[in-house]
Amino acid sequence: MAKPNVINKSILINSAKECIVENGIENFTLRSVADKAEVTQGTIYYHFRTKEQLLIEIVEGICESTWNELSKKDEIIVKEALQYAKSRCTYDSFFHKLFFSLVAASFNNVKIREQLGQILSLENEALYNKISSAWTKSPINGVDNETWGIIFNAIIDGIALQTILQKDFPVEKVYDQLENLILGLNSLSMGEMKK
Repeated sequence: MAKPNVINKSILINSAKECIVENGIENFTLRSVADKAEVTQGTIYYHFRTKEQLLIEIVEGICESTWNELSKKDEIIVKEALQYAKSRCTYDSFFHKLFFSLVAASFNNVKIREQLGQILSLENEALYNKISSAWTKSPINGVDNETWGIIFNAIIDGIALQTILQKDFPVEKVYDQLENLILGLNSLSMGEMKK
C-alpha cells in the first residue's frame, strides 16, 4: 500500500539513490523510486517534475555533503583526511557506486555533467586552499598548489574507482603509501622553506 503524499522529500531522494545503486542508472525510473519509497508515482511527480530534476537534486546533495566535509577544518591534517577518504573506499561503497553511476549518466545529460563539474571544482578548490595553508611553496618546482589539489583529488577518485572494480584491491596498502607520499612532499616543502 502506498504511503500518503506527506512523505519527506529526503526519503524520496534516499530511495532514488538506492534504486540507482541497486539497478544501475540505465534502469532508473521514477516508477522504481515510487515503488522503493512505497508511494504513488504522483507523489514523486509532486516533488520532482522530471527524472532529470531528481538526479540533479541527488548530485546537489552529494556536492553539499562533500563541501561540508572538506570545509570542516581550516588546516590540512593528512591522516584524518585520508582516513575519511579511505572509509568510503570499499568494494561495495554505496557512495562511490552512486557517484560513478551519476558520472556515467552525465555523458548524455549536460545538466548533470555541469553539476558534477561544479562538485569537482569545489573539491579541487578546497584541496588547493588546504594545501596552500600547509605549503607556502610547492615541494616540486613547476607544479603549483592548484595543480596539487587537482592531482590529489584525481588520485582519491582513481583509488575509489579501482576499489569498486577490483574486489581484492589493496586499499590499506595504497592509502598507507599515499600518506607516505604526501608526508614526503610535505617534508620537501618544509625543507624548501628552511633554505
